[in-house]
Amino acid sequence: MADPVVVVALLLVAGSATLAVAVRDPVRQALVLSVLGVVLAVLFTVLQAPDVGLSQLAVGSAVTPLLLLLTVRKVRRRGQRKGRER
Repeated sequence: MADPVVVVALLLVAGSATLAVAVRDPVRQALVLSVLGVVLAVLFTVLQAPDVGLSQLAVGSAVTPLLLLLTVRKVRRRGQRKGRER
């Protein structure tokens, strides 16, 4: 009975990972990366590794996308500041 659940989780991982690569906007990439982190956490939980799933949920779906969003924000502000100096 668990085999169909694993297959669905793997398909969701493959789809969200492909979408994360295909999206060009960095903000949207960070959001899709967050979804990928949640889907991976579900996959790990289905594969009976709840400790890894919880770690993935914290790091992969919260911390990493947040750091990416903050970095994109800072880079865009720096670019706007340099544009005004010219």
